[in-house]
Amino acid sequence: MTGSVVIAGAGRCGASAAETLRNVGFDGAIVLVGEENLPPYQRPPLSKEYLQGKQVRSDLLVRPAHWYTDVGVDLRTGVTVTSVDCAARTVRLSDGETLRFDRLLLATGGRPRVLPGKHQRVRYLRTLTDADRLRADLASASHLVVVGAGFIGAETAASARALGVEVTMVEVLDVPLARVLGEKIGAVYADLHRAHGVRLLTGEGLASVQEPPDGTVRVHTTRGRTIDCDLVVAGVGITPRTELAAAAGIAVDNGVLVDEFCRTSAPGVYAAGDVANHRHPLSGERIRVEHDDNAIRQGAAAARNMLDQQVAYDDPHWFWSDQYDTNLQYVGHCTRWDRMVVRGSLNDYQFTVFYLLDGTVRAALAVNRAKDILRIRKMIRARRPVDADLLADESVDLRRL
Repeated sequence: MTGSVVIAGAGRCGASAAETLRNVGFDGAIVLVGEENLPPYQRPPLSKEYLQGKQVRSDLLVRPAHWYTDVGVDLRTGVTVTSVDCAARTVRLSDGETLRFDRLLLATGGRPRVLPGKHQRVRYLRTLTDADRLRADLASASHLVVVGAGFIGAETAASARALGVEVTMVEVLDVPLARVLGEKIGAVYADLHRAHGVRLLTGEGLASVQEPPDGTVRVHTTRGRTIDCDLVVAGVGITPRTELAAAAGIAVDNGVLVDEFCRTSAPGVYAAGDVANHRHPLSGERIRVEHDDNAIRQGAAAARNMLDQQVAYDDPHWFWSDQYDTNLQYVGHCTRWDRMVVRGSLNDYQFTVFYLLDGTVRAALAVNRAKDILRIRKMIRARRPVDADLLADESVDLRRL
């Protein structure tokens, strides 16, 4: 099991691929190329424990810096892959070096969508550098405006409240996360933030951001509201970084297109993580998700497939979010459903919601009920019809279903 592998992107996905290659016995050269001047690290704590000052930098590292040398992974930090020649099987690096590869993994992730204009007091949260800057800002801020009530925006709002900062969150949808969770559950999610002192404005978008000479920030909404604050955090999603693939003639469409084996349209080139739009064996649909767990699992699957092990990536997908004292976990992927079943108490934030299509469970959200997730994962894989009344009945053990 020899040859050479180049991994473009040293985030969670790229690190998982490199580790898997070594774990399954690959003896060849591995070059892991990362834009940041840091070894691979975990991103989920950036908006939670790390932002609140409960973790230090070393806690975030996927592996100690020396691990890469110990296992023979050539980690290149502060450098990027600038071009790919699929025919010659070479990549060009930003420092001018050319590397040859037998297999190439594109794990380039995504970049935050940015607000129009140039602003001194608008922040984004994607990298450790972003988190360090925001943590320093929050130490002296009294009022934060968060644009977007998705998971990054909501986690940032919850962390700011934990630090004693006043928070206004502006969300263009009438109910946060209605497209993912449905209006009923999205309303519960909104109530959670309001109960912790967040001023949540829904059905209201951002019109503009002004920065007067006095150092304050003035946010104008689409409903004509003006909000004075110290700082703005924009959490309005990310854009997959497909430029490298597109320039090399690799097929892209809302990400780099890959099959169930993480293969792109170019022989010997694979993609995984936030950038990969993959065909999912369970649903038959194309899915691009931006979860840490997906980055780890799909990076590992790509590594095995680069060694011709033919491992179909059929993970149901799972992500989690901690906000205040509430743990939310979501498993599966469901853009449409014909029935939603609630098990437990919405009012007490102790419940599980099942999203069904044609009588089968396609996804579920568990709030403060982590044990349900493992059992539901099996249901999703099975794709067998389930009695909705039994799902709602707390006396029925989910393992029976």
